[in-house]
Amino acid sequence: MKHLLNQLFNQQILTHAEAREAMLRIGQGEANASEMAAFMTVYRMRPISVPELAGFREALLSLSRDPELGTRETVDIVGTGGDGKDTLNISTLACFVVAGAGYKVTKHGNIGVSSVCGSSDVLAQLGVAFGASNDLLKRQLEHANICFLHAPSFHPAMRHAGPVRRELGVRTFFNILGPLVNPARPRYQVAGTFSLELLRLYQYLLQQTDTCYAVVHALDGYDELSLTGAAKLATIAGEQLLTATDFGLAAKQPAELAGGRTPAESARLFVDVLEGRATRAQRDVVTANAALAIRCLEPQLGLRDALATAQESLDSGRARQALRQLVALQ
Repeated sequence: MKHLLNQLFNQQILTHAEAREAMLRIGQGEANASEMAAFMTVYRMRPISVPELAGFREALLSLSRDPELGTRETVDIVGTGGDGKDTLNISTLACFVVAGAGYKVTKHGNIGVSSVCGSSDVLAQLGVAFGASNDLLKRQLEHANICFLHAPSFHPAMRHAGPVRRELGVRTFFNILGPLVNPARPRYQVAGTFSLELLRLYQYLLQQTDTCYAVVHALDGYDELSLTGAAKLATIAGEQLLTATDFGLAAKQPAELAGGRTPAESARLFVDVLEGRATRAQRDVVTANAALAIRCLEPQLGLRDALATAQESLDSGRARQALRQLVALQ
């Protein structure tokens, strides 16, 4: 590990193979806490390269537990975190909306590290258990159209870095890696990034895979489609700027998207959205992000048609039913 750190300290970029080696060493417990902290700090001070990110991703996927779902024809909606906005759990809510619309969702998530409440925090509050067997996950996907892959359960290699990440308490390259290492390896993905630079990085990396992707960054800093201003969207079809008006919606104010201050409060907001008690802004931002996933799955749809499908899932109660079925199948 030290020879790789010395290369980084000398401002050298790691090759794909070197990056893979470094992550394997971290994942296999061969790096101590100081080495891991130094390694993470490097990537707070300079951008990560595509070969480095690809090497890290390959290593973590090789060390991950395979959920053995029997299909990759699923979608995930996930943000990198680290945008400092502390919104309600938009991506996770959008996953249930997409599941309610009849599509298969393999949601990959974790507890909040640089935010108050991650997807695992809120789903734990709602009764979702993380110790599901592969057979149970497969049944959940079949009957609820969604299963939840709690990152620590599928990435045992990450346990070595976890304490260092928590002590640092800031965004690290693991925030960048998280959305890219879903152990179900879904064919479809909506990924939100906290910067334009990272959007480009994801775009370049995902172009080298068989993933049908939509990468989004709100230009005012959100790692999701916030509807508070223009957002850059990159897909296999190209790039475009999106605003709320492209969906036929009104622009939102940042305060309207605020999340809970505790996991319990976040869970209450989560249920309010699914049960029709949400504000118009909360409903719109959740269904707009779901629409991006639906259009990723159904590229022939226009944004407004995809949004209508998402709204119908929410209004009909099918999104809420997806959560209820997921919890019931434990």
